[in-house]
Amino acid sequence: MAVGETWAVAATDETGPAGQNTTVPGTPPPAGPPVDPAPRAGARMPRWLPRAMVLALALIAVFQLGSWAFHQLTGLLINVLIAFFLALAVEPAVSWMAARGVRRGLGTFLVFVGVLVVGAGFVTLLGSMLAEQIIKIVEDFPQYLDSVINWINTHFHTELRRVDIQENLLRSDWLRNYVQNSATGVLDVSAQVLGGLFRLLTVGLFSFYFAADGPRLRRTICSVLPPARQTEVLRAWEIAVNKTGGYLYSRGLMALISGLSHYVLLEFLDVPYAPVLAVWVGLVSQFIPTIGTYLAGALPMLIAFTVAPWYAVWVLVFVVVYQQFENYVLQPKLTSRTVDIHPAVAFGSVVAGTALLGAVGALIAIPAVATLQAFLGAYVKRYDVTDDPRVHGHRGAGGSGAFGRRVRGLWAQRRPESGGAEPAAGAGAAGAGDGGTAGV
Repeated sequence: MAVGETWAVAATDETGPAGQNTTVPGTPPPAGPPVDPAPRAGARMPRWLPRAMVLALALIAVFQLGSWAFHQLTGLLINVLIAFFLALAVEPAVSWMAARGVRRGLGTFLVFVGVLVVGAGFVTLLGSMLAEQIIKIVEDFPQYLDSVINWINTHFHTELRRVDIQENLLRSDWLRNYVQNSATGVLDVSAQVLGGLFRLLTVGLFSFYFAADGPRLRRTICSVLPPARQTEVLRAWEIAVNKTGGYLYSRGLMALISGLSHYVLLEFLDVPYAPVLAVWVGLVSQFIPTIGTYLAGALPMLIAFTVAPWYAVWVLVFVVVYQQFENYVLQPKLTSRTVDIHPAVAFGSVVAGTALLGAVGALIAIPAVATLQAFLGAYVKRYDVTDDPRVHGHRGAGGSGAFGRRVRGLWAQRRPESGGAEPAAGAGAAGAGDGGTAGV
């Protein structure tokens, strides 16, 4: 009986819900929840997915190929950039000759020949000066060494001899290693020299073609642009030519004036190699902004010091005075119509150009910034500045004047606390004022 009861209770618990949901015989059972069909074994991927994968791989391959090609051609692109700015610099001279009947190719050739002659002459004179100075230093080195040894023996009570020092130096491991490293580095130096010559030839050829075929190049570029864009491109090209050429010509004129001025001083002091030193000062001081004058003046000071120490002081004083004259008198007049760049902007552009492209960037930084500045000045809309004292460097209504008035007002309010004479004086002053008004 217990077993039956247990079975009955279990059956009731299990079939109770079913008993509630029983249906009438002969009617179809209710539909259950929808069941997802089993995936088919032969299902295919979307048709667009393979194409997207191939396109993504192709884009990655093109990007990698372009990045590799750009890194491989960086040197060539820099050479083309230098040639372009050099062509812009000689464009005014070539156009001037072409306007007078000279063919552009011949005019460009004459300009480049003149530049090469001047550059070769300067390098030859500077090289001869340095070679003679090095030979003189080598010849006088034993005398310098004897004087140093005598000074050391006198002050430190030693017994050094030049022969012993020379023998120890010749037998030292440092000299042997230096000679070996120099011998192995000859090939590297030769490769660098050949690479520099090839780079110079590349820049010369590209700049010649850019300058000689300038009109054809402009027509080729404008042929693929609509008329409105052609006008903008030609205007930007003209601005670049004017600013680059104006910068180089104004700097060349200031270099000439600086070289002549320093030549007169060096000749007056009877410093050797005065012409070469004057050319050195003129070029370095003008094409390296802000600090070029002081860097250029170091070499004449050193040569003048070998003649007499006081001569070096006179050269230093002249360099400083001439730099002030150039900054405040000469440069504003010469560059007002060509390139007018703030000294801080010029120095920053040279630093940025050096960081990006090295010495080449330092040379083309200022013409590039001048071109960009002129281009922005031509296309950026400007407005009239409001007549506010803060624009002129003065404080406005809330400045020091108002603050002073507040302080005086507070002080006037505190003064009656000290006695009682001030109000009477103030009243007398007021009465006098009234009486004066009445009298009037």
